[in-house]
Amino acid sequence: MHANEAERPGARLDRERPVTTSVAAREDTFPKLIVRNARVRPRRTAFRHKDLGIWQSWDWGRVHESVRGFAAGLHGLGVRKGDKVAIVGANRPRLYWAMAAAQWIGAVPIPVYADSVAEEMAYVLSHAEVVTAVVQDQEQVDKLLQVADQVPTLGHVLYDEPRGLRDYDHARLHPLTEFIAEGEARLAREPELASVIDGALEAGRGEDLAIILYTSGTTGRPKGVMLTHDNVLAAARMGCDFDRLDETDEIIAYLPLAWVGDHIFSYAQAILAGLCVNCPESPETIVEDRREIGTTYAFAPPRVFENMLTLTMVRMEDAGRIKRAMFKYFIDHAGKVGEKILNGERVGTGDRLLYAIGDFLVYGPLRNRFGLTGIKVGYTAGEAIGPEIFRFYRSIGVNLKQLYGQTEASVYVTMQPDGEIYADTVGRPVPGVEIKIDENGEVLFRSPGVFLAYYKDDAKTAETKTQDGFVRSGDAGFFAENGHLKIIDRAKDVGKMNDGSLFPPKYVENKLKFYPNIKEAVAYGNGRDFVGVFVNIDLTAVGNWAERNNVIYASYQELAQNPQVYEMIAGHVDEVNRSLAAEPMMGGAQIKRFLILHKELDADDGELTRTQKVRRGFIAERYQPLIDALYDGSSEADIRTEVTFEDGRKGVIAARVKIRDMQVYPVETHAPVREAAE
Repeated sequence: MHANEAERPGARLDRERPVTTSVAAREDTFPKLIVRNARVRPRRTAFRHKDLGIWQSWDWGRVHESVRGFAAGLHGLGVRKGDKVAIVGANRPRLYWAMAAAQWIGAVPIPVYADSVAEEMAYVLSHAEVVTAVVQDQEQVDKLLQVADQVPTLGHVLYDEPRGLRDYDHARLHPLTEFIAEGEARLAREPELASVIDGALEAGRGEDLAIILYTSGTTGRPKGVMLTHDNVLAAARMGCDFDRLDETDEIIAYLPLAWVGDHIFSYAQAILAGLCVNCPESPETIVEDRREIGTTYAFAPPRVFENMLTLTMVRMEDAGRIKRAMFKYFIDHAGKVGEKILNGERVGTGDRLLYAIGDFLVYGPLRNRFGLTGIKVGYTAGEAIGPEIFRFYRSIGVNLKQLYGQTEASVYVTMQPDGEIYADTVGRPVPGVEIKIDENGEVLFRSPGVFLAYYKDDAKTAETKTQDGFVRSGDAGFFAENGHLKIIDRAKDVGKMNDGSLFPPKYVENKLKFYPNIKEAVAYGNGRDFVGVFVNIDLTAVGNWAERNNVIYASYQELAQNPQVYEMIAGHVDEVNRSLAAEPMMGGAQIKRFLILHKELDADDGELTRTQKVRRGFIAERYQPLIDALYDGSSEADIRTEVTFEDGRKGVIAARVKIRDMQVYPVETHAPVREAAE
């Protein structure tokens, strides 16, 4: 089921029932915009969710009724203006409605990363003083019950999926479908309650606190970023205007609810533009579900695009000789002219004809496999994406772009205009955003989307926001000659080597991660004589290589220490060194020694944040014996590491890790790009 059908699970048939009419003329909050959508496009599909293989749909009229009933239910539990309501789970329509219902009565939603362990969740819930939680399923209910004594403010818990919860004590637990239906029924029979709920809606203002989004805690405890309706709406308008999004667009929502990107793309822009949000059945069905829906607007971190391409290349290795040859021929042709055609540049008739044949035989089927056939614009951000990967997607007709954003900016800082798409930059300042480069190279920005403050942390707020309203991004960068921003690394992580050479660890790591065989890398070199690197191999890519080459292995650890795998990674490191040698500013950061870690870095072990960012300081402390071995000339080192299994049990992995020396190259000395521009 797909398009804008009128079917609405549980919907009344009397479409004459009016929407809330007492809303102030100024549509300055998201609940007011939902009311507007119900008035101007009541039958247009607003949300879909695939459950047991079937797409269920809700139009804007039904969403308005549900959110209003939800708000009445929350009010009945005692939730009032300024109270905090936690939202925990995967992307589900009712969890998005929970945000709007809380905002309707002036409460503040607090999305929490669904994969947080109980202790991580307890910190956020207690710090925010959450009074009510809306969760997806039994797993999240169990975590909340486990830490309930650490969150004394928490009263009721509402759940979306009842499976496994029948025999629980329901004194504080409530099923969402019944909760919303009861709220709607009470509104119908209690005019006084309806007056209170509609009055709360009308009392909402753009300057009201709309949401608190907790950062992933790369360097310490998560910080609560306070965003007003004005902040989030301004950012949503920037994106909608820039990419001309409207009610005909479709997006698939699968990124964490607690991440600012999902909040802007799948909530704010969807409500503002009236576009349709599609919630997949599971993480494993995202590509298939995207293909079924025909999404026109997509966002994914670089790793998602890298994984899709890696799996494709792996499959092609197993294809027949003729098919492999055809694939390579047309992909090579796309690499020559595909981006030019996408950009509207002049391309010869013969090349266009050959590209059209390639589109029929290769590019079109590829876009369909990725679920990107109907894509109008796609974005990637969060980490640098490999230039080859970025150009590959654009060459086969996917209008993929990069943006640079932060939670503190309500996402948008820079975007790439059509016709100005470069793999090594993140674009120009978004209209309405000002950027300047500090003397130490740090990027500062100011915009209508800039956050109000960090919750309960005035000192950190004062440290981050300047008196004239600029935000210190924490990232080091410069403007290239073409006026586009180029991000080097986190400002605090950019260091100097003993010979005075610049050492930007993330810049080095991202060059390594451009290779499909390398999943993660952690570079060291600040205050040292040379750069040493930890490498995580990608088990899917390297495992498939092992199968094709009859390399037998029983575990990640065994494959990581295979001599042939070391040779493969050494080849990638050598290419990175040659690339760095060609960049005068970065040439001193070539990699002298590397090792392949005996285990994958894992958020459950504290090595990554919940948004998969490296916790560099923690890793340095945990793997100090390996760092010592990198720099004392050892050819191998012993290490024992405690790990957390999926069921919560602890264990220890012991290994002898090999260390490999690499050649470094003379640095080229052509004129550098200017370091800053405003």
